[in-house]
Amino acid sequence: MSAEAPANAFTIDVEDYYQVEAFKPYIAREQWDDFDSRVERNTDMILQLLDDKSVTATFFVLGCVAERHPRIVRKIAAGGHEVASHGYSHDLVYRQTPDEFRQETLRSKGILEEQAQSPIKGYRAATYSITRDSLWALDILVEAGFTYDSSIFPIHHDRYGIPDIDPMPHRLDTPDGRQIVEFPISTLNTGAFNLPISGGGYFRLFPYFFTRWALRQRNRSNKGFIFYIHPWEIDREQPIIEGVGLATRFRHYNGIDRCSAKLARLLDDFRFTTVASVLKNQQFVI
Repeated sequence: MSAEAPANAFTIDVEDYYQVEAFKPYIAREQWDDFDSRVERNTDMILQLLDDKSVTATFFVLGCVAERHPRIVRKIAAGGHEVASHGYSHDLVYRQTPDEFRQETLRSKGILEEQAQSPIKGYRAATYSITRDSLWALDILVEAGFTYDSSIFPIHHDRYGIPDIDPMPHRLDTPDGRQIVEFPISTLNTGAFNLPISGGGYFRLFPYFFTRWALRQRNRSNKGFIFYIHPWEIDREQPIIEGVGLATRFRHYNGIDRCSAKLARLLDDFRFTTVASVLKNQQFVI
């Protein structure tokens, strides 16, 4: 890894395996307490990996997870990492009313700030669900005191995406004329479309040599990229949710057995830090 390589943002969306959007047709929220929670154990594993590699990261923590497992946020903050918000209930933003979104956003922010003992500046929506239908949420984020967002994915997808948004970090005008810093999920422009290359199921699906090549193309811009992962994606022993469709089964479980080893290689091959640090290095005031 070149010493001159730009720093990139390493991010973790802290949620449990049974809380993902793809499982909602099979698991009602009222059933969540019936499942064995593995998020604390899995987050500890990621924290240990980051510590081994001397990397600081940004953890977008779900408010209901922080409420049930307050040790998670305290340990993240004690490790020198950035704590940010992943909302409260993991509901899709565009399925909420502005009132519901405002209440959940403020509730989660309050929980996280009390536990981390520091201001929470960053936000990431559940399943990247700030789309053209829910841009109104950005004004609520500004009102709540957030200074940056990382919810917009510049791709076509059945659940999320604004394909033509500026793919680099930028100041984004909100519908009511305010501004917030947006750090979109990183993609690679192929000329015909934006290819998702920076985490999650895409990281588990693509061979590592391809991901490394694609991310190096992004680093050539000298702007850096943003990478994301979920704690459940390194958990080989998580329970299998029965009865799910083939597509959902593939999306959720594909490549989990190799994910930890690939993450270790990624952390060796690229420079990583928090979202806040990358944005400050790019002269954004947050």
